[in-house]
Amino acid sequence: MDIDPDLPSCVQARFKSDTGEEIGTPLELPLNITKDQLNLICNALLQEEDKPFLFFVKDVEITSTLKDILNVIKLNSEEVVDIIYQQQAVFRVRPVTRCTSSIPGHAEAVISTSFSPNGQHLASGSGDTTVRFWDLNTQTPLHVCKGHTNWVLCISWSPDGTKLASACKQGRILLWDPVTGNQIGKPMLGHKQWVTALAWEPYVRNPDCRKLASSSKDGDVRIWDTVTCLTILSLTGHSKAVTSVKWGGTGLIYTSSQDRTIKVWRAEDGILCRTLEGHAHWVNTLALSTDYVLRTGPFHPILDKQDRTNDKKVLHQRALERYEQTCPQGAERLVSGSDDFTLFLWLPEKEKRPLARMTGHQQLINDVKFSPDTRIIASASFDKSVKLWESTTGKFITTLRGHVQAVYMVAWSADSRLLLSSSADSTLKVWNMKTKKLELDLPGHADEVFAVDWSPDGSYVASGGKDKVLKLWQH
Repeated sequence: MDIDPDLPSCVQARFKSDTGEEIGTPLELPLNITKDQLNLICNALLQEEDKPFLFFVKDVEITSTLKDILNVIKLNSEEVVDIIYQQQAVFRVRPVTRCTSSIPGHAEAVISTSFSPNGQHLASGSGDTTVRFWDLNTQTPLHVCKGHTNWVLCISWSPDGTKLASACKQGRILLWDPVTGNQIGKPMLGHKQWVTALAWEPYVRNPDCRKLASSSKDGDVRIWDTVTCLTILSLTGHSKAVTSVKWGGTGLIYTSSQDRTIKVWRAEDGILCRTLEGHAHWVNTLALSTDYVLRTGPFHPILDKQDRTNDKKVLHQRALERYEQTCPQGAERLVSGSDDFTLFLWLPEKEKRPLARMTGHQQLINDVKFSPDTRIIASASFDKSVKLWESTTGKFITTLRGHVQAVYMVAWSADSRLLLSSSADSTLKVWNMKTKKLELDLPGHADEVFAVDWSPDGSYVASGGKDKVLKLWQH
């Protein structure tokens, strides 16, 4: 289909950011202008050096010239064309392609695995009651940490990477030193039933990394001082088990529960700000648009390799700058996934009503994550699929099909170009976000894969599951 011969050889166009800000005034652009030329103009308008951008007209990406797009989209020749630009990550993560180590050690299923914020350390928690640290250089076991007497259900790194918190089915929370493997301080006791999730106070709020929040099946959320190992605040208000806790960058704590609600609390004094309602069944999982930048805090996955410092002031400033870039107006978005097969998108600081209700999954939703660049939401479900959604509107993008059993978890690469999923079908799969297709199938586990994490610097993937083996995957 050719363009209308009456259409002029130029169009009036204006550049807009993906959040809606216009830059400059409308320009007259030739139809044969290429993507690379658009990149030069955009950098000039923004007064930037050579930054890489993607360009879209009405949700269609410009991959060659503007003319090709106008062949697809019928436009009135009088109309000013909006060219939406999106900045791409400056660095690229290479897809993991092979398993470089299968490290036995755990005597029961591996339930959680997590890289430290700077990507230097790796820890896992298991049904064998231990926490283990692994040496990434030699890809061998480093420390076995014994202190729990029941299944270790969740682990969480402090934002400065110096401590790991672990929590078990008995409700005990312990702290570990990743360098020595020794327990730090006393056990934190108070929960009457098992702990479902842990969340540290973000580095942007406090570089001392002292406070930790825990949610429990007993319906309470506790905030701990990890130095005295005592409860500072108890957040009570949920009528059933609390399934997830997130500590946001603006000083709010978000909790989800089997009572079908999400509650928003003020972290400093534990005051309940609002209750978000809408789900028809248990709320299983929460994700914040700022999760990645809060997880990595002062550590940029690439830039820090050139500029290592231990100065708390410098690190705090760096964490603040990164947070403000990700969240310019300070408005974090929250997404919740439920047993009712739906997701809700919220602006939890301001609104009680959801921005969007996201439907389409045929089974309960297990896991949900924002991409590090905050543009896409990925949800994993028992319906064997992963779905992608636009993070600002909740609009459905596509379904990623390939798993033959329930999908348990998803993990993003640091550059947001790749997504990893783990499943009960014993495989991991890597999906390409440009093509929205399967990039790689990673078989190798002998049974269900419960836990997966992509290191914040992109160099490793760790996975674990029912076969008791921790696997490391690399390019």
